[in-house]
Amino acid sequence: MGLAAGACGSATARSASAPSTAPGAATRGSGPVDVLYAGSLLSLMDNEVGPSFGSATGYAFTGTSGDSGSLANEIKGRVEVGDVYISASAAKDALLEGPANGSWVSWYATFATSPLVIGYNPKSKFAAELATQPWYQVVGQPGFLLGRTDPATDPKGRLAVEALDQAATAQHEPSLAQLAMSTSNVYSENTLVGRLQAGQLDAGFFYGVEAKTAGIPTVSLAGSTLAARYTITVLAHAPHPAAAAAFVRYLLGSAGASALDRAGLVLARPIQVSGTAPADLADVLY
Repeated sequence: MGLAAGACGSATARSASAPSTAPGAATRGSGPVDVLYAGSLLSLMDNEVGPSFGSATGYAFTGTSGDSGSLANEIKGRVEVGDVYISASAAKDALLEGPANGSWVSWYATFATSPLVIGYNPKSKFAAELATQPWYQVVGQPGFLLGRTDPATDPKGRLAVEALDQAATAQHEPSLAQLAMSTSNVYSENTLVGRLQAGQLDAGFFYGVEAKTAGIPTVSLAGSTLAARYTITVLAHAPHPAAAAAFVRYLLGSAGASALDRAGLVLARPIQVSGTAPADLADVLY
């Protein structure tokens, strides 16, 4: 489904604990909200957005992180039950649309982007070269350990392969094409930051937001437009719909936008909505 501006649909039911509020204002309530989100947002969600959302609204944030494709598959298989789904690519929302996919997603909003970068361990023997030379001349050197995620399930892994293939062609670096085909450097999204910080990798492909929140130095992929495009939706059959709506309102409202901006995310202005979102979220979506 394309990213076209959607028209507002009929309002979803509000609970007594979720009264109407001013545009973008935090909604007060109680009880849990279960948010399934892209692992690249782990530090941001667990250390800032989740706690501040709880303080502002009274709801209890519970987050489950993972690569976007695996989370989508777990939602379809009812392995994970959640209220809100945040993906790093709209293509993963498409896996949950329509009757054949369980109709878990009927709308989603693209709210922010973050560029693909190379993050490196400052203690790596290659650190000085990465900081001063084009990345594509460094990462293919013998002994260089470059980590990435699985392109079959994780949008970042797919973008990493694209970056390697593009540079291999443009810069005539066949070693990069070999890296793109290798599976020995593939790790789960939730472990990549830790592996780099522990010195198990010289560098890895990250999004700018996760590198910044983890304090990882980076080099840009000069000339590249490869980036995460973060989407958010309330899942069908959400166990806690009022809390889910409150979380979306908070994240896309002024307080959430400030947190996203501090983390280095580029906010979508206007937010792009695919499908028909609930009318009670219109003030933060349209």
